Amino acid sequence: MTPSLKIDNLEVTFNRFRALRGVSLEVVPGESFGLVGESGSGKSTLLRAVAGLAPVTAGTIEVNGNLLGASRTKAFYREVQMVFQDPYGSLHPRQTVDRLLLEPLAVHGFGDIERRILRALDEVGLGSSFRFRYSHQLSGGQRQRVAIARALILEPSILLLDEPTSALDASVQAEVLNLLEKIRRDRKLTFVMVSHDLAVVTHMCDRLMVMQHGAEVERLTASELARRHVTQDYTRNLLVASQGFVRPVVQNA
Repeated sequence: MTPSLKIDNLEVTFNRFRALRGVSLEVVPGESFGLVGESGSGKSTLLRAVAGLAPVTAGTIEVNGNLLGASRTKAFYREVQMVFQDPYGSLHPRQTVDRLLLEPLAVHGFGDIERRILRALDEVGLGSSFRFRYSHQLSGGQRQRVAIARALILEPSILLLDEPTSALDASVQAEVLNLLEKIRRDRKLTFVMVSHDLAVVTHMCDRLMVMQHGAEVERLTASELARRHVTQDYTRNLLVASQGFVRPVVQNA
């Protein structure tokens, strides 16, 4: 089976700082693959390198068997779309939801625009009443649903998800994650998801890579992570940190 995404010895360097150090991975069609690690570990940089938003200095990236060059083509963006972390920064404040969804359709020459916009809004649980609102008239969860609709409207096969719920309230996070999982099943999409939340990755992903300092630490299944069957101290420390603060029990003298 041809991998949906294949990365081999990927290097990304910013002003002599190696943000990625020889990272390799394969994601099969329909799989949800997670990237976890502390801030600065290279998770988001890897997604941005795939999307053409970070400078690749060595290594190769293949999407559905096609080797990517230095720049991304329209055909690439028909196959791969990205949902960013901050729904407040990823939507143009002076464009209505309708205009935000219309733009990618116009750029890629899609027809039947009316039906596609209405379908995209319905799929993310918003409906036509949101079509002519501006982003400042939406809640954070609604904005992220619009961002997801914009990514889906070109009917890609791969979604790159850069902490898509970390900027949302806890009550809204579950709704958006459940929406994404339903969309993945219905459309048979491939996900590559970055998250600092190990519970989210365990729930959403089949396999995951733990990263530190731009390199792989270890590779796990979601089941292994849930059962804490890990081999590296760094991963164990992430698991401890994910539990949050626990008040020590003080024994009476």
